[in-house]
Amino acid sequence: MIFDGKVALITGGAQGIGRTIGERLHKNGAQLAIVDINADAAKATAAELSASGARCVGYACNVAQSAEVDAMVDAVLKDFGKLDILINNAGITRDGLLVRMTDEAWNAVISINLTGAFYVLRAVARPMMKARSGAIVNIASVVALIGNPGQANYCAAKAGLIGLTKSAARELASRGVRVNAVAPGYIETAMTAKLNEEQRKAMLSTVPLGRAGTTQDVAGVVSFLASEEASYLTGQVISICGGMAMA
Repeated sequence: MIFDGKVALITGGAQGIGRTIGERLHKNGAQLAIVDINADAAKATAAELSASGARCVGYACNVAQSAEVDAMVDAVLKDFGKLDILINNAGITRDGLLVRMTDEAWNAVISINLTGAFYVLRAVARPMMKARSGAIVNIASVVALIGNPGQANYCAAKAGLIGLTKSAARELASRGVRVNAVAPGYIETAMTAKLNEEQRKAMLSTVPLGRAGTTQDVAGVVSFLASEEASYLTGQVISICGGMAMA
C-alpha cells in the first residue's frame, strides 16, 4: 500500500482516528491536506508530519458550512494541484435518550456527521470525476448497523452515511472513483475515554474478541481501501468492531 505522489484530504484529521489514518498514509508516501475545525490543531499536525516526510498542509473548515467546504477544497486543489483520496472522518457526539434529546443535539450531529460528509464528498467528486480516478472512504460506525441507546442522532447520521456511500459508489463508479465505508466499533479514543468503568465493561461484554479496538486497527483497513490493493472494491462497508456486528 504505497501512496507516493498521492494527495489525501482528511477531515477531522488533527486528532483521534483521523490523525492516525493520516500518519499511516503519510508514512507510506502520501501528501496530506489535514482539515479540522480547529485551525491551530490542523496546522500543528500538518507541521509535525511534514517534518518527517511528504508535504502536509493544515486547513480550518467547519464541514457543516457548504461555502467553507467548497473554499477549502478549492484551496487544496490550488496548493497540491490534484486530489486522489478523501477520508471523510469529521464527527461529533451529543448523546442523550431519545425522549430527552434536544433539537440542538439532533441537528448538531446530523449537520456535522452526515450533511458535512455530503458537502465534502460533493466538492471532491467533481475533480475526481474529471481525473477519472479517486478513492473515498467514509468513516461510519458499527452503531449504524446495530443501534445504540442514547445515540439516536449519531446512529441515524452514520446510517445515513452508509446510504450515501452506496449511492455515491453507484454514481461515481463509471468515472473511476471508488467509494467505500468503514464502521468502527468500540475504539479507544478521546470520545470513549469519557466512559466510566461500568460503561466500559458493558461495552466490552458485547465484543466477541474481548478487547477495545485501536485507531491503528481502523487506519490499517482505511489505508487498504484507499490503496490500489482495493481497486475492485466499491460500495462496501467493512465493520472494524471485534465481531460486534456479525451478520
